[in-house]
Amino acid sequence: MPANPLEIRMAHLEGAYEQVSQRLMNIDPRFDGVDRKIDLRFDALDAKIDQRFATLDAKIDQRFATLDAKIDLTATTLDAKIDTCVKTLDAKIDTCAKTLDAKIDQTFLWTIGIVVTTWLTTLISIYLRR
Repeated sequence: MPANPLEIRMAHLEGAYEQVSQRLMNIDPRFDGVDRKIDLRFDALDAKIDQRFATLDAKIDQRFATLDAKIDLTATTLDAKIDTCVKTLDAKIDTCAKTLDAKIDQTFLWTIGIVVTTWLTTLISIYLRR
């Protein structure tokens, strides 16, 4: 019995579908391998990035520590200089205050002397005129 042309075509299609199915089954393991390779590469890249960030963080922390130490040293030096200047200024102010006190005392004594002398002279002249 000769085959119907439709049956021949259907047989060809079924054969083609079977070949496509076999090829697709072979592609799945390949894609799994490619997925694993990509995942491994991304994991390695993540590890490298993490390592570089850790190194960079350590360098930044070290530089900030160095800057903090320099700032602390500078602040201590400035505090010492300011203390020295304030002590010198206090000494100068004390010296000026003592000098001014002495001048005020001297002027006061002269004024008292003149007032007392004038008062005594006035009293004597009033007493003698009577």
